[in-house]
Amino acid sequence: MGEVVMPQMGESIVEGTITKWLKSTGDKIEKDEALFEISTDKVDSEVPAPDSGVIEAIFYPEGETVDINTVVAYIGDGSRLGQHGAPAQGATVAMPSAPTPAASAPEPSVPAPPPAATAAAVTEPAAAPPGRRIRSSPLVRRIAKEKGIDLALVGKGSGAGGRITKNDILAYVERQERAAVSAEPASPFPAAPESRFGDFEVEPLSAMRLSIAEHMVRTKRVSPHVSTVHQVDCTRIARLRDATKERFLQQQGVKLTYLPFFLQAAASALKAYPAVNASLDGKNLIKHSEINIGVAVALDWGLLVPVIRNADEKNVLGLQLAVNDLAVRARSKTIRPGEISQGTFSISNYGSYNSLLATPAINQPQVAILGIGSVAKAPVVINDAIAIRSISYLTLTFDHRVIDGATGDLFLEHMRGILENWSAPVL
Repeated sequence: MGEVVMPQMGESIVEGTITKWLKSTGDKIEKDEALFEISTDKVDSEVPAPDSGVIEAIFYPEGETVDINTVVAYIGDGSRLGQHGAPAQGATVAMPSAPTPAASAPEPSVPAPPPAATAAAVTEPAAAPPGRRIRSSPLVRRIAKEKGIDLALVGKGSGAGGRITKNDILAYVERQERAAVSAEPASPFPAAPESRFGDFEVEPLSAMRLSIAEHMVRTKRVSPHVSTVHQVDCTRIARLRDATKERFLQQQGVKLTYLPFFLQAAASALKAYPAVNASLDGKNLIKHSEINIGVAVALDWGLLVPVIRNADEKNVLGLQLAVNDLAVRARSKTIRPGEISQGTFSISNYGSYNSLLATPAINQPQVAILGIGSVAKAPVVINDAIAIRSISYLTLTFDHRVIDGATGDLFLEHMRGILENWSAPVL
């Protein structure tokens, strides 16, 4: 029995937000029973009690963001509490002092980028020398006054005798505005006061939704997204799944889905086309030897991408069990931060919600993501005859800085060849 501290939920995590206390002061609790829920910029999780006993003190309320290793509660034998959970007369539980931060390696020195104004000034015309008369029309002077512009900074105009024209000052204004925009990172949360009308309520975004928004804006800003779509005949794996799914459920206790078939085909394609199994670090391409595939899991409160490590070493059974395990623990908030990191490729299985086609966003810093549409029966032409087949559409979204269209198409063709000619057993 003793102190309960805010855990470190990953190497880069320095704080956590207490989103919900699952016990109150005076409640009994067993060791490893969930005590409170936390949210970090990587994962939402439940924190178990380190010991059995009675909750004698809770030091931080819900919604409070607390540094790691800070004492947030105290578990004792209940002797400090009265009959109604209040501290007993003469008994106190002192509020702990803030923890001494652990020594860490100094941050690498990174040269600061030049100010935007300096960068913009390089392309601006030379300012007018002191004392020189600035020739301009009343319209130009009015625009300059409205925009707060010193006409001396506009430089020599394009009009007769160096007169500053309307086009000159408007071009100057555009250059300045463009420089100001490029100097500030795009915010995923632009103000929208016009959205507040009629009857409404305001709900702050959770830490997870904030993290997702920043991640998605970053990936669209950084990576030139290109998507290619291939139709795949999944009839062979559909028949195999139908023939074995009941026995699979009885023996393994989980349902057999289409996802492990796609995972195994993707792992093979990643081996064949290693440029897709890579990440970008600035101007350096990081080619990964391991094949760690992240699978997006939809949660009621957001989205997580747990990672199946060494996916190429697992068969359909192993992949299905790994998918189920990670999904269950993601939804029960018991997944560990290390299980949602170090992915080399990602998959979005939107077909499980009957979506036929989508163009998923790349999961930075990876260079590609696979989207899987639903497997549904459709009429197709085979040998000049119409047949009913189980069809799915696969989308590969890739970073065009690294991958060209030919590589993307060959990757999906490799997958298609495996899926349409599947021969490996399931059990």
